[in-house]
Amino acid sequence: MAALSLRSLMLASLLLGLSSGCSGALDEPDDGTGRRDLLFTFDSGTQDWTGNFTDLASSQVNDVGFLVERRALPTETGLPGGALFVSGRNPSDDLFMFITTPVTGLLPSTPYAVTFELELVSNGPTGCVGVGGSPGESVFVKAGAAPVQPDRVLDSRGHYALNVDKGNQASEGANAVMVGDIANGSTDCTNPPYRPITRDNRSRPLRVTSDAQGTLWLFVGTDSGYESTTSLYYDTIRVVLEPAAQ
Repeated sequence: MAALSLRSLMLASLLLGLSSGCSGALDEPDDGTGRRDLLFTFDSGTQDWTGNFTDLASSQVNDVGFLVERRALPTETGLPGGALFVSGRNPSDDLFMFITTPVTGLLPSTPYAVTFELELVSNGPTGCVGVGGSPGESVFVKAGAAPVQPDRVLDSRGHYALNVDKGNQASEGANAVMVGDIANGSTDCTNPPYRPITRDNRSRPLRVTSDAQGTLWLFVGTDSGYESTTSLYYDTIRVVLEPAAQ
């Protein structure tokens, strides 16, 4: 299975020299170039990832029912281990739900090429109609990084926005790329099953500069045009940070 293969690949490469440099992740030691290779599996906890949501009016915050917690994967998938479960209802036709964690010990004030490999478990069906948009294809997955902690801020209209540039829905921003949607291939529009899906940006890394202390904040999330509840499991998150040429 995909989740097992990624875990096995990273465990084999890291077994002889693990460090604890990032939030409990499996972390390949720096080879002297500043490169970092991180794997978050969430088998034993949240690994210091926290969650938040944006892109809605301040009056709609209590309508979201936002939840982020470590859970066992759905039994119907047959996958072992845990995942980070994120769920919320979209009252604004434009809800961004995300999880984030810092990476420290990078080269200071240095451009990095950042690639993500995400293994998710989704019950977003393919080709189905929903309120405002489809429950699969209208929920876009974003992966990003920034030198400041991603957080929601209140704008002059009384709306919450993200303090870093993620773009909007299918569009990208300076701090995030769109890696796909949550459609899982099931055509059951009434009771869609949870299925594993993979998303990545390996063919086009995101370029972001670390702060003066050598820190970058990672974030992944869903930018949704589907006006109902989206519930998604983040099974594994692999992130490679490679110093980039100026």
